[in-house]
Amino acid sequence: MTEMDNQEEIIETFDLFDDWLQKYQYIIDLGKELPELDKKYKVDKNLLAGCQSQVWLIHEYKDGLLHFYANSDAAIVSGLIALVMTIYSGQTPQYIVETEPDFIELIGLSSHLSQTRSNGLNAMIEKIQSIAQVHLD
Repeated sequence: MTEMDNQEEIIETFDLFDDWLQKYQYIIDLGKELPELDKKYKVDKNLLAGCQSQVWLIHEYKDGLLHFYANSDAAIVSGLIALVMTIYSGQTPQYIVETEPDFIELIGLSSHLSQTRSNGLNAMIEKIQSIAQVHLD
């Protein structure tokens, strides 16, 4: 999928819901579908700084693509992780560095998150993009 396909799919899905209660429930449901990280990865060195909740983020660089794996101890944060993974995981470093997560603003998420959740979301995206920057050819 291309950047617009991934982001457009998220936007179209969120347009199906009538209110933010339904959208939050969808985000929580997405988080429940995240594969659980093995306990060996839930260590301090994999904790993401800047998040109110605990977020563990690891990556693998294979065949020119970056694959990200993450979990959180908070349901809504796990859902936010799932949204971000939809855009960035399995992509080239170049794509990740060049792709801004426009969907956040376009679905109204930025105005419906607390300041701490918004800061955590931004910290996750910045970390993913900084990892990609290291792997640029």
